[in-house]
Amino acid sequence: MMQTSARVVIIGGGIMGASLLYHLAELGWTDCLLIEKDELTSGSTWHAAGQCPSITGSYNLAKIHAYSNDLYPRLEELTGQYVSWHRSGGIRLATNERELSWMKYIHGYSKNIGFDMEIISPEEIRRINPFMATDGVIAGAYTTSDGHADPSGLCNAMAIGAKNLGATIVRKTLVTGLTQLPTGEWDVITDKGIVRAEIVVNAAGCYARQVAQMAGIDIPVTNMEHHYIVTDPIQAFIDREGEIPVMRCPYVSGYFRQEQKSGLIGIYEDIGLAEAWAPGGQPQWASTSELFIDDLDRISKWLERAIERMPVFGEVGIRRIVNGAIPHTPDGGPLLGPAAGLRNFWHCCGTSFGIAQGGGSGKYLAQSIVYGDADINMTEFDPRRYGPFADEDYSRAKVFLDYRLTFTTRLPGEEEPDGRPRKVSPIHDRLLAAGAVHSETYGWERPKWFSLDGRAEESGYARTNVFEVVATEVRAVAERVGVLDLTGFAKYDVTGPDAEAFLHRICANRMPRKPGGIGLVHSLSRQGRIHGEMTVTRLADDHYYCLSAAAAEQRDLDLMMQARLPHEQVTITNVTEDRGVIVLSGPRSRDLLATLTDADLSNDGFGWLRGQEIVVAGLRVRALRVSYVGELGWELHPLMVDVADLYDAIWAAGQPFGIVNYGLYAVNAMRMEKGYKAWGSELTNELTMIEADMGRFINFKKDDFVGKQATLEAPERPLRIVYGEVDAADVDVRGAEPVMVGDTCIGLTTSGGFGHRTGKSLFFACVPPAYADPGARFDIYLQGEMRAATVLADPAYDPDNAKMKA
Repeated sequence: MMQTSARVVIIGGGIMGASLLYHLAELGWTDCLLIEKDELTSGSTWHAAGQCPSITGSYNLAKIHAYSNDLYPRLEELTGQYVSWHRSGGIRLATNERELSWMKYIHGYSKNIGFDMEIISPEEIRRINPFMATDGVIAGAYTTSDGHADPSGLCNAMAIGAKNLGATIVRKTLVTGLTQLPTGEWDVITDKGIVRAEIVVNAAGCYARQVAQMAGIDIPVTNMEHHYIVTDPIQAFIDREGEIPVMRCPYVSGYFRQEQKSGLIGIYEDIGLAEAWAPGGQPQWASTSELFIDDLDRISKWLERAIERMPVFGEVGIRRIVNGAIPHTPDGGPLLGPAAGLRNFWHCCGTSFGIAQGGGSGKYLAQSIVYGDADINMTEFDPRRYGPFADEDYSRAKVFLDYRLTFTTRLPGEEEPDGRPRKVSPIHDRLLAAGAVHSETYGWERPKWFSLDGRAEESGYARTNVFEVVATEVRAVAERVGVLDLTGFAKYDVTGPDAEAFLHRICANRMPRKPGGIGLVHSLSRQGRIHGEMTVTRLADDHYYCLSAAAAEQRDLDLMMQARLPHEQVTITNVTEDRGVIVLSGPRSRDLLATLTDADLSNDGFGWLRGQEIVVAGLRVRALRVSYVGELGWELHPLMVDVADLYDAIWAAGQPFGIVNYGLYAVNAMRMEKGYKAWGSELTNELTMIEADMGRFINFKKDDFVGKQATLEAPERPLRIVYGEVDAADVDVRGAEPVMVGDTCIGLTTSGGFGHRTGKSLFFACVPPAYADPGARFDIYLQGEMRAATVLADPAYDPDNAKMKA
């Protein structure tokens, strides 16, 4: 008879679910039950090709891969289950300079993560793989600590390990429904009875949408068909010892390797690709171990290219064709974290490289569930990075794009139009006509920069052809006045008799004491790690206006809604789509605004870090005297229906003052000059406020707040965020570059950029305390070069804030 209760129920017995179960049990949570509707691995794990690369374009995702590659070779010894681990290494080929620059960036953070990687010549590629043709290849990224394994073996090994630690697995049990109780617990309804769970985790792989829908939500997962073939045995492989590395080639748009004494070729075609189970895109919930009819015509172009690269493949026939489903998310990253809007429901799914990511995903998600934090930055994997905008059409468009570009190098600044636009401000078309080049954040279209001469950005890691354009925008803001559309900001009204006490309890800093006051506050985890950042304006004794990053809209809403206690009289209203944001910045911003309002804009009438409702151009707006760019300025928050009229009035009134539009590239350049840390890069779940050098934003005199005691008792760790200047050539810091002292990596950068007002290349980095004092020196590894860096004591621009207070 099946058990009737569990601390955690995991739905899905593929590699993601088995890994999570194993790592929860390893952390001491053994009252965990994994429910699988058929046999373990019977979704998409069983038919996977089993590659485990170290190289991936995301630093935090590379940490997930690195842990998997550390765990998998040890699983057989730990559990007794054969996993067929092959430490063959891997080589990714570069056929042009853009691909090589991407490799150099990854080579940088490999030093921090610790996986072996070197960039090698075509001659060295042929020495390592003598069957390889390197026509058109200029370099290869060679990793030696990764390889491939048997997916079923890995999954079953972690399942055995979990059971050995005390966790439970039931097979042949179909989940048919989910019901949440008023207590926050869940009834997991199966064909063999009901299990009551404190926490439910959706690890259902290709079936993850069905499980999410049982809980009353949906997630943007689209299943794609993916082919790989296995050849007949190859005599050249039979005649030699050893094994060639797993080869990855953009020309082939795929991977190829040795499979015992045969060849294996996997293709990510960029035309004619097919959604699995089309047109509905979802399998039958009770189905299992499905493959699809092969379509070699669809992939023949790339198979021919694989044979060009490895002519020995053309000497034999095809023994086996696998065409199976792989789940994808719109950005290609897994869904690891809490579900939007639900309490005690988590996702562990959505990975298109499940074997490579399974081990690390399970480890870090288990940390998040048990402790509330993980040892890596989980922001980019949080399922709440998607909102209602990510519907089926959006997901399908983005996933088709992601699949096509699997082996295409994407450089900084490159964004494709697929699936866009989803959310636009009322002045989107005006800005587009003015040359705006938009970026997408949480579905919102936001201007990055303005192309006044029709140029398109030539993306890359070095300074691009829009460097001078951004410099012009910054100069105009510093010398005259600029206007910026930041309508995508997340916005909340927090009201009621207990609003102040509520915000005091969930935030580390004190709320503004009087109406009109503005404060910067941070929400912490129970471990004292940083979860969020908000700007809070006290509009009245019982009314607070809270602003946070566009990408944090659902996260911060969940934080507040789920932190509210039953007895607290507080109302939280998401007004993100009710109000817009128009930012005025620059020394002439007061003069311009004065032509449109009768409000007293003087320091006495409207001081720095103050907010009030005023009338501008006949429109009532919430005006906040704050600045993220270090100049005199106001944020104007009108009703959404008034945004266009307000912008038009500002633009017309700004002509005598030389007004310009500016975008997020300029914002980043100016915030770096002011030394302003950013949520998601410097302010992450990896760090406490003290480690992030944000101690001045904690008020320990308050009564208890979430994370207070943990912050006070936090053990000393070798982590400090520092701000500094680097002697860059034409490559500025972006984040995840290694910080070096001699040949030793001591930390990494978190973000950076060039400050056009100061002429300095600036950065933030996380380093040991011994290197955190002003004047400390080290090197930063930028595109293959060591560049000298110095920690600064103060912001590079206007350290006394005289310009903002003017």
